[in-house]
Amino acid sequence: MSNQSKKYSIYLPIAFALILIFGVGLGFLLERNAQNTTGVTYLTPSRGHYAKVDDIIKYIENNYVDTVKQNQLESYAIKGMLNDLDPHSAYISAAEYNQINDPLMGSFEGIGISFSIVNDTIMVIDPIPGGPAQKVGIMAGDRIVKVNDTLVAGVGITNNKAIHKLKGPKGTKVNVSIYRRGVPKLIDFTITRGIIPTYSLDIAYMVNKDVGYIKLNKFSATTYEEFDKAVKKLQSEGMKKLILDLRNNPGGYLNAAINVADEFLPEGKLIVYTKGLHRPKSYAFATSKGRLIHTDVAVLINEGTASAAEIVTGALQDNDVGVVIGRRSFGKGLVQEQVRLPDGSALRLTVAHYYTPTGRCIQRPYKKGDFEAYYEEPYHRYLDGELTNRDSVKLDKAEKFITPKGKVVYGGGGIMPDIFVPLLADTLHSYYNILANKGLIYQFAFDYTDAHRPQLSKFKNFRSFDKGFNMSDKEYKDLVAYAKEKGISESQRKIAVSQQKISILFKAYVGQDILNEKGFYPIYHQIDDVFKKAVYVLDTMKVQR
Repeated sequence: MSNQSKKYSIYLPIAFALILIFGVGLGFLLERNAQNTTGVTYLTPSRGHYAKVDDIIKYIENNYVDTVKQNQLESYAIKGMLNDLDPHSAYISAAEYNQINDPLMGSFEGIGISFSIVNDTIMVIDPIPGGPAQKVGIMAGDRIVKVNDTLVAGVGITNNKAIHKLKGPKGTKVNVSIYRRGVPKLIDFTITRGIIPTYSLDIAYMVNKDVGYIKLNKFSATTYEEFDKAVKKLQSEGMKKLILDLRNNPGGYLNAAINVADEFLPEGKLIVYTKGLHRPKSYAFATSKGRLIHTDVAVLINEGTASAAEIVTGALQDNDVGVVIGRRSFGKGLVQEQVRLPDGSALRLTVAHYYTPTGRCIQRPYKKGDFEAYYEEPYHRYLDGELTNRDSVKLDKAEKFITPKGKVVYGGGGIMPDIFVPLLADTLHSYYNILANKGLIYQFAFDYTDAHRPQLSKFKNFRSFDKGFNMSDKEYKDLVAYAKEKGISESQRKIAVSQQKISILFKAYVGQDILNEKGFYPIYHQIDDVFKKAVYVLDTMKVQR
């Protein structure tokens, strides 16, 4: 054999191996596609016509190597489609539907308590006045140990699981066993579920003889009714000026926002308009019913003010009504339409943009498919210094709009306030900032209230509480020791400097625990810089009207 032949013979086993592998692979393909001379499998339409998504789901269901559920595949497909549209189009499963929609409906069906998971136990923060739980004797501070004879304490219960066990249709019954301080045995209650109202107005009160204050936490089906009732009450008490607090208000129903804005504007003024590719322009104008058209107003906003709350703010700012105070709003200028599906799920689809009266669309930019960055943007405002310095605000300065009285406003990224109030990076009160931001003052006040509930029950209204309760020096030392246990230490000088602010926030939290929001805000406002700026502006300046 020649050297040349020997050289080729070395590679023959490798060549035969490759031919064998190719043959096995080809045989597999031929066997798999024996019915198809082209080597391609075609999907047969499942309903007599070609519906790509339906047919793919059906093919997966019939051919996938493991068990799959059709409804899960459908959910994944829908979410995948929506993920490439915008940050606010969403699919809501049947299981999530009530939890997501109830807050906007103005009521839900259940036992009527607000609760928190404390030390792996459902703790009643407050039974809703007049609700089923309060009627049978459930009290603030009670711990729910069993629900329908099932142990729910010390088993890793979550908020969602607790809601699922306690909520239910009106007229149905639920048995609960609760632990109450000072009572040696569990107390059993049978609660008949009912319709429980939810409120979008946290509080309405008179700050001084002229200035009223209203705090709205969302725009729901009942918001305008609540707002109108509060305005009438404050006007009967002498209100001539109003602070409307929309901070951290995520929005809600467009019509609720239109109705609230209508109260401040003369008849015929434009409130908002919407338009989309498949939706013609739709305009909302003020009517003649405005109860507040002669009332000076300061609107408070921040990075948590969004959607319907921005509609109200933009309507007033663009019509040169009042003054907007705080920090740049969230920047949501998209309108969703919700449709219910036969299986109980729902689709929220963005169908239009909304525009303020000057023509601003305040929707901030987003990158399709990268919505995590979109929702993290408010956090980056803090990192970029925007929350502490107005000059760091990133707005598209090219999108300038002019109000009727010549004020420049901007679109394309939220609403800028007329008066900027920074988030203070207060080094002098750094001890207060750390304890407040870590929730230690809140937790200490919560534990204090729970341990002293019998003594605190004597305070039946805000006036008696405000006059009769303050944080003592001993209680402040206990808080400092509690913070030290949690790893927070500071110099005695900074601890002493922060005592006043910490004592006020502690008192506000205790007031909230025993009197709800009406026990919190009037006290917290003593250290709320945005609120104090609004009071100053309304008391000393003639706001635009």
